[in-house]
This record gives sequence, structure tokens and C-alpha cells, in this order.
Amino acid sequence: MTPISQDRSRRAALAGAVCALLVTGTALTGCSEDPNEGTNGVGRLSADEIQSRTQKAAQSVDAVRLHGTVVTSGRSYTLDMRLKSEGGIGSVTTKGETFRLLRVGDELFLKAGAEFWGHGDGEGGGEADAAAAGKLAEKYVKVPQGDPSYKKFSGFTDKDVLLGGLLTLHGELATDGHHEQAGVRTIRITGDKGSGGTLDVSLEGEPYPLRLARAGEAGTLTFSAWGTDFPLEKPAKGETLDYGKQLPTS
Repeated sequence: MTPISQDRSRRAALAGAVCALLVTGTALTGCSEDPNEGTNGVGRLSADEIQSRTQKAAQSVDAVRLHGTVVTSGRSYTLDMRLKSEGGIGSVTTKGETFRLLRVGDELFLKAGAEFWGHGDGEGGGEADAAAAGKLAEKYVKVPQGDPSYKKFSGFTDKDVLLGGLLTLHGELATDGHHEQAGVRTIRITGDKGSGGTLDVSLEGEPYPLRLARAGEAGTLTFSAWGTDFPLEKPAKGETLDYGKQLPTS
């Protein structure tokens, strides 16, 4: 055996010994020839195919939870929503105020504190406005479908509309290595080297999207509880009020 061959053999033996010492029941990516071994296989696909697969996986199940921030029209919203085809429930925080949204079918309800309802349009007396806001506080207020707030807020409760707009990266797609999200192995895809957004897709089980960083620093969202059902019912009559005029836009 030549000196060069002996040197290569020693390096290979050393690498094998290091892996043997480090591995404790699970294979390390750095010691595996194929990082996609034992996965669902989407890591072997092109970025375009991965995006298509994860969109189909998201559409195939009825329920999901999403949590994080969305920036739209210059306003930042922090969402924690449970969504399914017939509606959704959860909380939205913007400008330091948090309110709850509940949609069952076409009926949308909003629950907020007195400060939210006290915004109004600036007309009328202070004490009267404060009294009205106090009555609405912490009640589920039904949002009229013709009110501008209905379209604005109902989008946060619509699984198909929300995910349809979020899960498409912009620009030329590429893969960006293997990562991990909440203990789950993922393959990351990017649009325009990240400026068009990044998406982590599960390599375990179904290829569900697990984490999205939106293009233009327009927020980051995590997705979980795919396919996990949750109760969705209209609030009791005693917990519901009609606002009676245009809602404040917060």
C-alpha cells in the first residue's frame, strides 16, 4: 500500500471512529452519507416540487394552528389562531391591544376590551362613549358582513385564504439545506435566496409546512397541530351583542 493510500485509510478510520463515539442511538447528519435517509423523501425533490407538495399537504387536512406575526399595509399583527374549513378561533394583537376572533360559517364575532371599543369615530360625549364601550367589553360582538372590519378580520380566520396567500414564496426557488423546527427535521426552501421568503417543510410524516419567514420581513409564522380537530361553536346568546354601527378599525 502506498503512503497516500495509507493516509486516506487512516483518515477514513478516524472519521468512522468519531462518528461511532458521537452517535448515541440516532444517526447524525454529519456522519450519514444521505441526510434524507429515513425521511419522507421530499428533501430529494427540487424546490418547486417541495413547494407544490407542501401546499397540497396543507390543503389535504382540515385543521391547523398558526402562531406568529404578519405585517400588512404597514401594520404588524401577532396571531395565535386555530383554523379549519368552517371557521376559526384565536387572538390577534396589534398596537398593544389584543382581541379575540371567532368565525363559525359566515358569522364573525369579535371580543375586545373597553379600550378597543372606545376608539369610535370621535363623535358624541365622553361619558356616553365610555358607558357604551363598557357594555361591549369582553362580549362577543357580531360583526356585520357589510362592515369594513368583516373582510379585514375574517381573513385571519379563513384557513384556505390565509394559507393560500402565505405558502407561496416569491422569485426563483432553491433548497437551503436541512434544518430542524420544534424537534422535527425539515428541508428549507427559499425564494430569491431568501429575499422572497423561506419555508421549512417537515421531513417526517406528511410534508407539512412548519415555519415561514415572509418576503420583505413581513412576518414569521409557525404551523402546528396539522389535522388536529378542535371545537368551534357560536357563543351563547348571553355572551353576544350587536354593535349597531360601524366597528372601530383599531
